[in-house]
Amino acid sequence: MKDFSFITNSHPAYIEGLYQDFVKNPDAVDPDFRRFFEGFDFAVTQGKLGAVNGTANGNGASAANGATTATAGAKTLTTTDGVDWKKELGAYRMILGYRNKGHLIAKTNPIRPRKDRGANLDLGFFGFTEEDMDKSFFAGNLIGLGTTTLRKILEHLQQCYAGHVGIEFKYISEQEKIDWLTNEMEHKFLNPFPLEKQRRILEKLNQAVMFEKFLHTKYIGQKRFSLEGGENAIPALDTIINTAAALNVQEVVIGMAHRGRLNVLANVMGKTYEQIFSEFEGTAKLDQTMGSGDVKYHMGYGSTIKTETDQTVQLKLMPNPSHLEAVDPVVVGFARAKADILHESDFDRILPILIHGDASLAGQGVVYEVLQMSDLKGYLTGGTMHVVINNQIGFTTDFDDARSSDYCTSLAAAIQAPVLHVNGDDAEAVVKCADIATRYRQEFNSDIFIDMVCYRRHGHNEGDDPKFTQPHLYALIDQHPNPREVYTQYLIDNGEGDAKELAKEMEKKFWGDLQERLDEVKQHPLPYIYQKPERAWQSLRKSTAADFDQSPVTAISEADFRKIFNAIMSWPESFKPLRKVEKLLQDKVKQFNEDGKVDWATGELLAYGSLLLDGKDVRMSGQDVQRGTFSHRHAVLRDENTNEEYNRLSRLPDAHGEFRIFNSLLSEYAVLGFEYGYTLATPNALVLWEAQFGDFSNGAQVVIDQFIVAAEQKWQRMSGITLLLPHGYEGQGPEHSSARMERFLQMAAEYNMVITDITTAANLFHAFRRQLAWPFRKPLINFSPKANLRHPGSYSKMEEFTQGGFREVIDDSFVENAGDVRKVLFCTGKVYFDLAERQQKDNRKDVAIIRVEQLYPLPVRQLEDLYKKYSHAATWFWVQEEPLNMGAASYLQMNLKSLNYGVISRQPSAATATGYLKVHAQEQTEIIDTAFSI
Repeated sequence: MKDFSFITNSHPAYIEGLYQDFVKNPDAVDPDFRRFFEGFDFAVTQGKLGAVNGTANGNGASAANGATTATAGAKTLTTTDGVDWKKELGAYRMILGYRNKGHLIAKTNPIRPRKDRGANLDLGFFGFTEEDMDKSFFAGNLIGLGTTTLRKILEHLQQCYAGHVGIEFKYISEQEKIDWLTNEMEHKFLNPFPLEKQRRILEKLNQAVMFEKFLHTKYIGQKRFSLEGGENAIPALDTIINTAAALNVQEVVIGMAHRGRLNVLANVMGKTYEQIFSEFEGTAKLDQTMGSGDVKYHMGYGSTIKTETDQTVQLKLMPNPSHLEAVDPVVVGFARAKADILHESDFDRILPILIHGDASLAGQGVVYEVLQMSDLKGYLTGGTMHVVINNQIGFTTDFDDARSSDYCTSLAAAIQAPVLHVNGDDAEAVVKCADIATRYRQEFNSDIFIDMVCYRRHGHNEGDDPKFTQPHLYALIDQHPNPREVYTQYLIDNGEGDAKELAKEMEKKFWGDLQERLDEVKQHPLPYIYQKPERAWQSLRKSTAADFDQSPVTAISEADFRKIFNAIMSWPESFKPLRKVEKLLQDKVKQFNEDGKVDWATGELLAYGSLLLDGKDVRMSGQDVQRGTFSHRHAVLRDENTNEEYNRLSRLPDAHGEFRIFNSLLSEYAVLGFEYGYTLATPNALVLWEAQFGDFSNGAQVVIDQFIVAAEQKWQRMSGITLLLPHGYEGQGPEHSSARMERFLQMAAEYNMVITDITTAANLFHAFRRQLAWPFRKPLINFSPKANLRHPGSYSKMEEFTQGGFREVIDDSFVENAGDVRKVLFCTGKVYFDLAERQQKDNRKDVAIIRVEQLYPLPVRQLEDLYKKYSHAATWFWVQEEPLNMGAASYLQMNLKSLNYGVISRQPSAATATGYLKVHAQEQTEIIDTAFSI
């Protein structure tokens, strides 16, 4: 939206010339300037009609609606008051100016004056003086006022764009969205609320304030991260849910941090005071059989509510850690899963809401990652609503120190998401913004932000004194009435007679309800309707130690094996794959026909195909996963002529599951969080995330630490998320060698996950199938191969897929007589192939090499059985490529004490690996030499 300042400085004859060019050929002039002429033409036409009819009240529609009649005779192009083109264009510039920059002067701060952001919206900037204020302008038609005075135009613009709401949307390029938003602000926003709507707002405000007063009275000094100062978030959320339900939304998924969470639980989710405060008083039943629990302001909750129009809506508040914004990708992943499995990917039926704090929104990089997902086919959710409870402060940090941008929401411009900045003291403005934002999301399936500027009544927590760092601000806050008092007084001072009576009635009800809560009058919990995925979760159970003694049978029939194999090795006749890929697949077929073996990539796709035949879905994402970082998977082929995609599992006969595989954006944190969230809604789907290199998984460390590793203990939430982390020392340097196995092993406890380092295609196949065969769900962390993806030793025969299950430990098949073995080397992953090569080259029948395919839960009994089998062996050694302070060495020394063994490894090191290929080769040779000579 240009402001045309260059035009207003031009000679009137130049402007008239442009207009005549427009009349002859509208396409010959600048598109934005054409839009002005179209609007002006319509305004002139409407003005003349109005003069005939005795009115001048046009409807503000543009030429886009078909009214483009030119007035060829209007050569002087002046109004009846003699205003020339420059003045008329100045009025149009003023309209655009307020649309573009009115938010910079809007009265959105309830506590203190706003900073001067240089909006340039004074009269002089548009070429006007006070003398022009009562002159009439056709430009008034563009905002629905008809031909009217500049004074009325300015008053209307200030009310629409610079009152208690400032809308930021000038960066949006899609004209339909711009027109929709301007129509909402200029033609609908100022409409008064009916009495019943005012009653609802005051009712929700009463509940929000009452909750905080109850807590402050009954639990003085306890941490609760109150919503005080931002209570209008409750009527806002209530409006979002009710408006969304009326627009066909059936489920709302909410993610938020701790501030205001308990209030949301009570007054949006319908959790009773008794349920919430049994945790405060320590009277809640401590059931630790399902975990050690978490603090009250981190827990999740689900409820089924009835809206004002009697529609049923499922509400979910996701559990979250204290790591601000970490829950964002989890929420959108959960919402995407629900849309995929319950609503046939109809995103209008499910609404994700993210409630942000101002400091974390501006400071946490995961927010940007999540926003960049918003329109990607693998991650879109039909638009996320972002509600910012803007306290204007971090823990103790002023916003001037918290961001460089004008707003905490400035990131919204990156995805052209509009922002409604609103004064958090104006309940009706907040609710109107919530209504507009919800309808925008449903109309355009796009993200939108509500920036509710408010304040934090207390410190970061109730035991913290904010006056240490913000004495002036908190002197103002101490004297400031709460939002309920502000709205009640507004209705008494400005409302009609009925509204005044309502305010007095609701004031009385507020104190009565508060006393009921203090007197512990019982509330009735809302009923809850379980959805299909939740019923699937209920059919599962918690794991026990015995579950990990031996894996379940996960074999498939030979018929299914051949069905899947044939499907993934063929493509439609009209499809022309790259010759190189075609030969690659032909070689795989030849290898199977001649040797009866399949390679790693084929074994992986066989696993996915077998799950599809079982009616289970498979979803995979990560950087470059369709092809595979190491060009091995080729799950999706490209036509060399048309670039068309072909999913190799899309034509599997009798498959009732769906295989979804997406190349992700270059993100670890948000993408892994998304996939974790996806698993929470899909217990019967295999969901995988593959790191480009395992080394990069630490970019998602927050998700790993706070969700994947600990969620079952903290929140009783199981997940079957599967991580594929390429790992192995091949001379590629310290950033392409190690997925930090030691970190995962250090966090392994209480059967919280499964950690593997698999060496054969068949064992990978069984590991994936085991994920859904178990009567429980566990995260699987697999340290996957790189160069060894093509190692012949990793190939497997068909019989290994059609018999048995996952093998936690693989004994040495090269050894013929256990009694001849004098030394046992046990190891995991890639180093096995280096050891086996030396063993076979030197024909060392006196050395047995055992592969530990599963590191956690550690298969102690199986290792003890082998210890007995090789009882003649004088020595056992754990051999690893990693430095001594990394890999599995420390973990084994702590957890495998029934065996007597030494450790062979690289020297302890600060970096994971050397950056010099020659040094790497020397170290690797030394490990192998030592293993066979010691």
